[in-house]
Amino acid sequence: MERLARIAVLLALVGLWQLLWLSGLPDFVLSPVEVAREFAAALLSGELLPHIGASLARSLPGFALGSALGIGLGLGAGVARGFDEMLSPVIFVTYPVPKIVMLPLFMLWFGIGDASKVLVIALACFYPTFINAYYGARSTPTLLVWSGLNMGARPRRIFWKVVIPSALPLVFAGLRVSLALSFILLFSAEMINARSGLGFLIRQSEASLRFDLMYVSIVTIAILGYASDRLLAAARKRVLAWQEAAA
Repeated sequence: MERLARIAVLLALVGLWQLLWLSGLPDFVLSPVEVAREFAAALLSGELLPHIGASLARSLPGFALGSALGIGLGLGAGVARGFDEMLSPVIFVTYPVPKIVMLPLFMLWFGIGDASKVLVIALACFYPTFINAYYGARSTPTLLVWSGLNMGARPRRIFWKVVIPSALPLVFAGLRVSLALSFILLFSAEMINARSGLGFLIRQSEASLRFDLMYVSIVTIAILGYASDRLLAAARKRVLAWQEAAA
């Protein structure tokens, strides 16, 4: 029922867009039918695929690198007080800084190639996963930890069998935020000194007044982001099956 409601809302929005276009909109505003037609044409002609591949080759490694570091360090800071006192102040002081401003510095340090773009995406993905893993580990019920210790479990076993399962719901929440950020930063990073990718394609389309290709690129980013989010949601449902069953 909820799925039908979501589809109905989406169709209503697309229909409203089409009606507004029929009532008269500027030339640079395409109708959904035109966008769908141009999307299919760009896909079939092969014009779009290299840019999709280039964007995924930057966003996915950046997401994986930043998330892995964020989860590992966040869990470590959540269970080790000394590590927490050493690391957390740095994390929470630098968290509000917009990560895209680091791109010029990364370009100086690592060159203007893909490495600097992957690293700025990784930096953006690091913070949400760190913070969620940190609070996930700290929210582990004390009763479970003490029960494990009383039954003779070693700290390492408690970490793997109690702390990590307890933190996983928040870890997945952080991953979901990081995934969205990876696409947002991808677009920004590819607008600067890139020769391929969907962000580059949007900038190039705007400069050459190819509004059709610009809309196609934006729709492609939305589709990739949504598909990635659904994959992550499916993984969460599988990994946290015990939580779904309890709910």
